[in-house]
Amino acid sequence: MLPKFKTMLGICLAFVLMTSCGGSSKDSTQDSSLTSAEVINKLPRKETPKALTEATNNYVKALRDGQVNMHSIMIVKKGNVLYERYMGEGAPDKPHELWSVSKTFTSIAVGLAINEGYIKLSDKVVSFFPNDLPEKPSKNLKRMTIKDLLTMSCGHDTDPSSDFFWGKSIDTNWVKEFLAYPVDHKPGTYFCYNSMSTYMLSAIVQKVTGQKVVDYLGPRLFTPLGIDMPKWDSSPQDINCGGWGLYLKTEDLAKVGQLLLQKGKWGKNQIIPKKWVKEMSSKQIESRPAAVTPQQVKEWNLNKKNSDWVQGYGYQMWRSRHNSFRADGAYGQGILVLPDKDAVIAVTAKLDDMQKEFNLIWDYILPAL
Repeated sequence: MLPKFKTMLGICLAFVLMTSCGGSSKDSTQDSSLTSAEVINKLPRKETPKALTEATNNYVKALRDGQVNMHSIMIVKKGNVLYERYMGEGAPDKPHELWSVSKTFTSIAVGLAINEGYIKLSDKVVSFFPNDLPEKPSKNLKRMTIKDLLTMSCGHDTDPSSDFFWGKSIDTNWVKEFLAYPVDHKPGTYFCYNSMSTYMLSAIVQKVTGQKVVDYLGPRLFTPLGIDMPKWDSSPQDINCGGWGLYLKTEDLAKVGQLLLQKGKWGKNQIIPKKWVKEMSSKQIESRPAAVTPQQVKEWNLNKKNSDWVQGYGYQMWRSRHNSFRADGAYGQGILVLPDKDAVIAVTAKLDDMQKEFNLIWDYILPAL
């Protein structure tokens, strides 16, 4: 794994220690038969094709040989679950900590709030928090927009997360700390992966709608998809963390991936505006791994052939190789959407090398889809 990326995982762990945690264990391929009571809340199942059975057997062997600690994988093609497996701490009925996969759900909330007229991409961040601004806001801080937060280009030179939490009071006002952090670059020009930018999006949605993001998404996303209202950790100010802290089941992730694959449509209902799905899943800015500098990208020879972190970034979603896009979170959580294959792959895990996780999917599963 990239050296500084491990540091970022440590920072994320600090976030969680200030909010919450969970665990269990078992290894089984789940029976795809459903009771009538379960059907409405589950994706339809189809028999695993022979080629995919062989591919997934080889994939699982590679996981074990490489000591890759996967918890679950679900493969959906043409809207049908073709394969699911739960390993280690994974279980079909147990919500899993999603880390930064949470960011994509915050982005969905922002898109819905824009569609409902609460906010605009061009709105200035400072306009929502006049009482939390520094005494003399910088020119760059005053320029920062909602779009800049979405694209991880708010103008910070480095991720401020560690400065927020090390040695600070548990009651620290996260919005105020964010607004006080130096904005070295003109917003919109410099990519810096930044979980606190997502927290600010969550704070803005809550400010304008009067609801926490999790509650705002309840009737608009979770209920229509048959997803139980989830747990989402909050800040000391009782604002959902936004960039982390959400817990969902593997099938819930697969459903959201399928929704995005279907351009926001679920049955006859347009759950997310089609335009927003296109924007959030398209390249909006050049990207690189968390806590990695442009110079390190060159030194480590990270390029579009060997890295899924330099394919571009949308609105709280990454572009990936093979014309795919994804939500991903620390330790190997992910929703991988593959439009060219009409497929979605949802994964949960506890591992360090996420590029290795994706490489195994590309090497073993992709050819069989």
